[in-house]
Amino acid sequence: METLKHYLPLCWFRSNPIELVRSVSFLKQNIIFYFVVEFFLQANMTDDPVESFYEVSFETLLTLLFIWVMLALNRSLYGFIQVASAILFCSNAVSFLVIPVLIWLTMSENTISYYLVGILLAWDFTLTTYVIKRVLVLNVAASAVVSLCYAAFTYFGAYTLGQLIQ
Repeated sequence: METLKHYLPLCWFRSNPIELVRSVSFLKQNIIFYFVVEFFLQANMTDDPVESFYEVSFETLLTLLFIWVMLALNRSLYGFIQVASAILFCSNAVSFLVIPVLIWLTMSENTISYYLVGILLAWDFTLTTYVIKRVLVLNVAASAVVSLCYAAFTYFGAYTLGQLIQ
């Protein structure tokens, strides 16, 4: 619970991920939560739990691989635990809020729910951009490009690998 308090300010763009508490158990908890939430979302979209399992597994592995490569190229692998925890924690925080909105969207198809999903996805993107900006010490535009590469690599890569298996 104490580690959570250190990572929570990230959601308001207030912390430096490299300076956060290094906790392998917190990273493991974030990976598990990320996997469960993404599996829930993916399984509801595809209606095929096996396909969802593969895609979410690939997505999780590609996320960790992207972070590792990004930090290796920046020669800052010492911060892998903190940066991976930061990116996954931010994604988990937004996902925690997205789930009820998606349920509302599915049940009512209210226009406001579509806007809210868009706002939450934009928040997730800006959080990832912020973490990358602080870790790689880039300007906002460059970190947004790296964040787009991250999204493309993880989500489209997982989808492509999932299709290759089937």
